Amino acid sequence: MENKKIIERFLKYVKIDTQSDENSSTTPSSEKQWNLINLLKNELEQMKIQVLVSEYGYVYGFIPANYETTKSIGFLAHVDTAPDASGENVNPRIIEKYDGKEIKLNEKWSMNPSEFEDLKKVIGDDIIVTDGNTLLGADDKAGVSVIMELCSFIVNNSDFKHQNIYICFTPDEEIGRGTSHIDINIFKPDFAYTVDGDDVSCIEYETFNAASAKLEFYGKSVHPGSAKNKMINASLIAFEFYSQLPQKMQPQFTQDYEGFNHLTSIEGSCEYAKSSYIIRNHSKKEFEEQKNMFVNIKDKMNEKYGYEIVKLILKDQYYNMGELIKNRMEIVDVVKEAMKNIGLKPLNKPIRGGTDGSNLTYMGIYCPNIGAGGFNFHGRYEFCSIQQMNKSLELVKEIVKLFSK
Repeated sequence: MENKKIIERFLKYVKIDTQSDENSSTTPSSEKQWNLINLLKNELEQMKIQVLVSEYGYVYGFIPANYETTKSIGFLAHVDTAPDASGENVNPRIIEKYDGKEIKLNEKWSMNPSEFEDLKKVIGDDIIVTDGNTLLGADDKAGVSVIMELCSFIVNNSDFKHQNIYICFTPDEEIGRGTSHIDINIFKPDFAYTVDGDDVSCIEYETFNAASAKLEFYGKSVHPGSAKNKMINASLIAFEFYSQLPQKMQPQFTQDYEGFNHLTSIEGSCEYAKSSYIIRNHSKKEFEEQKNMFVNIKDKMNEKYGYEIVKLILKDQYYNMGELIKNRMEIVDVVKEAMKNIGLKPLNKPIRGGTDGSNLTYMGIYCPNIGAGGFNFHGRYEFCSIQQMNKSLELVKEIVKLFSK
């Protein structure tokens, strides 16, 4: 095993339940996120780092440059974990020198590299897995751990040359609100990096364009014994709407740059039903076409039934940051150079999702994403490579070093 401090941090952080709540209107969306927020504040204060926590749970840190410069760089990670799986009572386990075989998480659940191919990337590594009952929280407590160790390294190594460094830990990234209340008058680097990816060899600067679709269906409830030519079942109308979307655009049939429409929830009765979708595409043109498809299906169904049987609310969530970052590729190129300097072979891949960096880029702080060594996010099969987490720490140090030249 390598840097034990980063492992200790990670194991401590993942045991704190910080699951966000998409049904809450507060920020943070869950009170329990404050437990990690306040811990990070205290730890930064103990390092004598300037720190501020906003009323919305954003942790801002600042380390002034130790040489004459106006240059600045930022690093971000998010404290919350996904609503997809429980984050309560996380019980991590370290498997030393993983041998590439099936991993038995508990009596019921196992993880096999034939199904979860990312395991093949970490053969020989020391990896951290779940006990099969919860997610792990490597998304993004691996990133939090890397940034906190970077801070610790800088304050304990006064001869390490660095520019002004801004740190930000955000709440509610997993529910799409990670930048909703970020203050760019406090977090104001020239550019930044989210430490929120998987493979540490990957530099990610292309994301989906993203929107949500909320649908309501209004039926006509009649006693089934006398329903002929009268009843309209709202739940069936919801299925009718779903059936008109291209089946090939379900997420389980897509990869790489292919977009999708994902049914995230559906519920209802005869009289009323509702469903939610997320719409994703790297291409802005195809993204707009997908949204128009929802509008057209809604209009046709309302015309068919002769009243407003379907109501639709479309809301854009974030856009492909690659459209802007392509004009500032030097902040990508320096990461590739840093990777080569620490013995990694740089890889480019589009993010099939979004990060806080998506919205930050459109707010004027260009913000690609780098990996922290976690894989299989959002569920019981999540795991983290200790070696990759340490490599991520090496990487952010090297990035700081290169920009300080």
